[in-house]
Amino acid sequence: MTEPVEQTPAPPDPWKSFRGVMAGTLVLEAIVVLLALPVVSFARDGLTWTSGGFLVGIAGVLVLLAGVQGRPWALKVDLAVQVVLIAGVVIHPAVGFIGVVFAAVWLLIAYLRAEVKRRQDRGLLPGQQPPPTDG
Repeated sequence: MTEPVEQTPAPPDPWKSFRGVMAGTLVLEAIVVLLALPVVSFARDGLTWTSGGFLVGIAGVLVLLAGVQGRPWALKVDLAVQVVLIAGVVIHPAVGFIGVVFAAVWLLIAYLRAEVKRRQDRGLLPGQQPPPTDG
């Protein structure tokens, strides 16, 4: 009979959960953008092909971006989409407001990403610590 070999589990991947947070934020943002449709429909010009197409198009882009958050360029594109959404103020001020709020959220996410990277480089993440020894 052979002794069972104890395998140490792989350390947790901090980027896997971070990608999930980013993808979830994009889906939430897409929902909020779509919720702006009724708000814009009550505006002075109502919902036009241009305003409706802009909102639905941005929501579609946000959902598609949720699937590529593992790419190295994803965070830059996420921030660029916020600039486009802020420019939506020409459609309705509420659209620009959504862009400003989510730009703040994405700037916070960028800061947190940089902080996790800094801690990972220094070996300070919990998954990088040696297991406690029984003594």
